[in-house]
Amino acid sequence: MTVDVTETITQTVHPAFQLIRQHHVEALDIFVSEYKHKVTGATHYHLASDLDENVFLVAFRTQPMDSKGEAHILEHTALCGSEKFPVRDPFFLMIRRSLNTFMNAFTSADWTAYPFATQNKKDFQNLLEVYLDAAFAANLNELDFAQEGIRIELENGEPVYKGVVFNEMKGAMSSPSDQLYHQLAHHLFPKTTYHYNSGGDPKDIPDLTYPELVDFYKSHYHPSNAVFMTFGNESAYHLQEQFETLALSKFEKGQTLHSTPETRLTAPIEVTETYALDAEDLKDKTYHIISWLLPQASDIKLRLGMRLVEGILLEDSASPLRHYLETCDYAQSTGPIMGVDDSNFEMTFFCGVQGSNPEHAQEFKDGVFKVLEDVASKPVDAEMVDAILHQIELHQREINGDGMPYGLSLILNGLGSVIHHSDPIDVWDVDTAIEQVKEELKDPMWLSNLIKEHLLDNTHRVQMTLVPDATKSAKEAEAEKARLAEIGAKLTDEQKAEIIKQTEALKVRQDTPDDMNLLPKVGLEDVPADLHIVQGQLREIISNNLDTPLNLYHAGTNGIYYQQVLVKIPDE
Repeated sequence: MTVDVTETITQTVHPAFQLIRQHHVEALDIFVSEYKHKVTGATHYHLASDLDENVFLVAFRTQPMDSKGEAHILEHTALCGSEKFPVRDPFFLMIRRSLNTFMNAFTSADWTAYPFATQNKKDFQNLLEVYLDAAFAANLNELDFAQEGIRIELENGEPVYKGVVFNEMKGAMSSPSDQLYHQLAHHLFPKTTYHYNSGGDPKDIPDLTYPELVDFYKSHYHPSNAVFMTFGNESAYHLQEQFETLALSKFEKGQTLHSTPETRLTAPIEVTETYALDAEDLKDKTYHIISWLLPQASDIKLRLGMRLVEGILLEDSASPLRHYLETCDYAQSTGPIMGVDDSNFEMTFFCGVQGSNPEHAQEFKDGVFKVLEDVASKPVDAEMVDAILHQIELHQREINGDGMPYGLSLILNGLGSVIHHSDPIDVWDVDTAIEQVKEELKDPMWLSNLIKEHLLDNTHRVQMTLVPDATKSAKEAEAEKARLAEIGAKLTDEQKAEIIKQTEALKVRQDTPDDMNLLPKVGLEDVPADLHIVQGQLREIISNNLDTPLNLYHAGTNGIYYQQVLVKIPDE
């Protein structure tokens, strides 16, 4: 069941899968194998490592074309019981029956992912069964949709909206920075899925119906639209045996979603929008932001090149664009969204200020473009480029998951590429891309020309002035109240009785104890008696004329050496 990281192409391939290619990433100490399921076309990337912590992730390309929140609500509802595990909340119940090092689910702008990690073999098998069943055989009980998504209840005879995601997104969209991003995306992406709020806009979530959620599940949560990614010392063959037995064998070929390039603006646009701010004094509360749509993130050389451009312009207070934004006399500080975003199908670049006033929009634009024209008119200082490239290289190499398992960090780094049908190995094996960039940097005007082409001459540009509105929250609350009043006025006695019946049924469902025996668990017999403690190689070095022990530990750190020195402090 375990595999050597140096396994070769001669390994046995599971009969349900086709081996596409293999690649050894020496710096990460992983062996990447790409497979395709023969019937459905599902993709499987396996990152073989000799580490005991095994990671699993299944992701779906989810591309909502409205802001009703179906992708986000489905992520919640899929984890409320499945065909094999018909309990109300298998996800949270498994947290208590597991030795996992990570369990979660994410909804992004154009994908939904279900990852977990564990160091225990039995636990991995248990979680794999629960996750695969939740993803591919979710029950999607209508009461769970009502609880997690949106429903109407009667309070003192009057209708009110309730729902976990509905309330969650009300909280999220109260943040000025979230309002800034989503209103900007609305203009920057006129046609594609990024035009909409995948988490759900509280104004639109009540329009989502249960049949629409079920249809979204059927069209998006299909193996043909799925990506499997695994890391660790489980063999790819054994993993695929489980995928096939527990899920894939039940499906035929389905639809695979592909991201499409955005329709390009033929001329830049300037817009003014408002955001809710409950304050009397609205002076110095305006945001100014300019955003550009760039080419596809799959162009790894351009991706690193634009990261360099970001560094040159915005790295620190001495960088020309950041210096201008921080020292201009019409704003208090730089904006909350700055630099390159390469997480979507096509990249974007942002710069902005906050703590300003609406009348400074033209001054802001003129100042930004003056800086860009000045930087683009001459070669960038080579020493600065080397320093920023060094930082980018360290950032690209360093595997820092902020408490996330190492293997999951690697998987999430490559997930966007797989979702968008490009090559994740470009992201994992950074040496090749960095060498390409270094070759381009032999032209002293390469970065200057990138600024000219992708910022100065790029017509797909949106400038937004976001102005505070002290009445917006009240207007939105009033609009919701009026909508509910209209619904209430039309409710028949029969419909009111149905709402009361659903509310009572939901309470009964929430209060009914789950049969815990339906879920797998880890027992004491599944926990090894001995702890595996990594042993280093003991060496000695001479320090201050003293023999000092040196412990060396081998790890796949992507070409970075880490040193920890412990110094004994004298008693006096």
